[in-house]
Amino acid sequence: MPFRYPLLLLLWLPLLPARAQTRPDTTRAVALPEATVTGYGQRLPLRRTAAAVGVIGAHVIEQFSPTALTQAVNTLPGVRLEERATASYRLSIRGSTLRSPFGVRNVKVYYNGIPFTEAGGSTPLNLLDPAIIGRLEVMKGPAGSVYGAGTGGVALFGTPAVAAGVSRVAAGATVGSYGLRRSTIAAETGSATSSIRAQYAHQSLDGYRQQSALQRDVFALDARTVAGPKTTLAAHLLYTDISYQLPGGLTRAQLAADPRQARPGTAAAPGTVAQRAFYASRTGLLGLTHEYRFSEKLELQTTLYGSGTVIRTPYLVDYERNTGVGLGGRTALSYRTALAGRVLRLQGGGEFQAGFTDGRSYQNNGGTPGALRYDDEITTTTGFAFAQADYELPASFQLTVAASYNRLRHRTARVSDAATNPDGYEFSRDFRPVVSPRVALLREFSPSMSVYASVSTGFSPPTTDEIRTSDGHLNSDLQAERGTSYEVGARGSFFRNNLTYEINLFDLELRQTIVSSTTDQGTVVFRNTGSTHQRGLEAALSSWLWREVEEIPNLPDNVQTTGRGLRAWASYAYNDFRFGSYASGGADLSGNRLTGTAPHTLSAGLDFSQRLGFYLSPSLSHQARIVLNDANTEEAAGYWVFGARGGWRHPLGRHLETNVYAGIDNATDRRYSLGNDLNAFGGRYFQPAPGRAWYGGAQLSWRW
Repeated sequence: MPFRYPLLLLLWLPLLPARAQTRPDTTRAVALPEATVTGYGQRLPLRRTAAAVGVIGAHVIEQFSPTALTQAVNTLPGVRLEERATASYRLSIRGSTLRSPFGVRNVKVYYNGIPFTEAGGSTPLNLLDPAIIGRLEVMKGPAGSVYGAGTGGVALFGTPAVAAGVSRVAAGATVGSYGLRRSTIAAETGSATSSIRAQYAHQSLDGYRQQSALQRDVFALDARTVAGPKTTLAAHLLYTDISYQLPGGLTRAQLAADPRQARPGTAAAPGTVAQRAFYASRTGLLGLTHEYRFSEKLELQTTLYGSGTVIRTPYLVDYERNTGVGLGGRTALSYRTALAGRVLRLQGGGEFQAGFTDGRSYQNNGGTPGALRYDDEITTTTGFAFAQADYELPASFQLTVAASYNRLRHRTARVSDAATNPDGYEFSRDFRPVVSPRVALLREFSPSMSVYASVSTGFSPPTTDEIRTSDGHLNSDLQAERGTSYEVGARGSFFRNNLTYEINLFDLELRQTIVSSTTDQGTVVFRNTGSTHQRGLEAALSSWLWREVEEIPNLPDNVQTTGRGLRAWASYAYNDFRFGSYASGGADLSGNRLTGTAPHTLSAGLDFSQRLGFYLSPSLSHQARIVLNDANTEEAAGYWVFGARGGWRHPLGRHLETNVYAGIDNATDRRYSLGNDLNAFGGRYFQPAPGRAWYGGAQLSWRW
């Protein structure tokens, strides 16, 4: 069935049984609170959200190594978080890796409701530590109707909630393979009207590969208070000091000879060790949110933020020293009323971001800056206005109609150019306005089953890093990607919520798709192709094989408790991603598989916990072989990776709680590359992932 006709499937699904026969529940259990998602701003239960939305909470994050979010995020079907070098992340949703050789692009990211993606389009995901993340919500596919630029999707990161009436201090430490040393400390207190939480995390790592050491310090402060009967205020501060080395890509022969080596040098070009390639930054972010409830039906929420960052990055040839500041905000007015006796939810608002960067590039003389190559002053402004209506129709249908109007302007003033023009010059791009609509229809058959269909559009203009490459070239030819997504899906549960499922089909059609390649000097350059066709299926299944649930008093409404017992889970994605019309170097590449995307991915595992506090979470992940260049002549082998984390978590007396744990990653010592360099010059595609690694640690918490 063609994906571009989703309403046909929606009309067929009512023939399915609305609910399965249930059997008596003999366990001592109480119902868990139903998960509520932000989605497209509706704040509705997941079953009433007409979109493919994946959610992971602190419980999922704690099933894996505390050093990175990679494994936890990859439990979501259609979502891939890759780590090319230590802490060098890129996030892909439904194939958006193609234009992300490093960093995160084409995916809009928010941190506690604050726009975390910079005005220039890039997202510094390496600033976040797993310890400060309590929840991640991912919307797959274009979400321009509410969130602006981006055809890949949206990721909403949130810090842990603070329980009312509880004060707590916690400290923990972790050690492990390849020189892992990690420590965290947190303090929090909450009441019915206010809460505050402060956390510090330090992590250092010698690294699996040569030239791959890491140092990261993260401090997060979150405060929230009810300032009056109608007013709520919140403040979020994030500061990160991070430095990690860059080992570089290897050829297939180098990978086979020694996967732990850094990119070797030659007589003509030194390697990453000789050039001391690394990335270092210090970044601060402060966001303030004001919520005002005019009445039970009308609410206004406004967020303002400011950020500053200093970056030092020696590459193979150049040494970049950038200083940047950013500011912006988002506001949304929500109104709930009735039309013809049925609920109508309206919201409208806008978002604005501005960024300024003083970017200087020097010759890299063995890790120290040499002669100035060029000095740029970069200004980017972006913004959009949006409106959305959700209307509850007869027969348990819900209709969503939304659209946004988007603007973007980029300006680079080259103050000096030592190579060609000492007096500099100016380059600017004013991308034409774009309207991004979305229409979705959902049918709820029962509290345990719903289906939906949607058509959404999006656009993604080139980021600052794509317009201005590291060799100083300013690309004036790049055009914005534009995409349209057709999607149908179903989600629900059986056996009194002991088994939950979600499945969706999608067809994403991209035009002017941006692809990347790497030159012999390690410079990543970008160009537009004709089009891509990205069709696929995503499915997730979770089943309690045995469960006993206990109520925990004084938890916030948005915290979902989890029961003791044995739970099995799995997520799978099938991706048929291919180029449409695409000619390169005189060759017709139309119909080739999309570079850097796997046709099959699978994550699965068990989650066991019992009354005495012992727990164990074994897991596996699989990725099928992927093509490494647009011509599809080079491939990376598929792989299976196994791991597990277990421990003992138990109170000691009335106030003290302990959590002792240990784990292993890549238990079979599989040789694979988690993040590959696509279309790399000289066949340097591979960034080997760590081999077998263990870790162990403990955390002590004092509550009162």
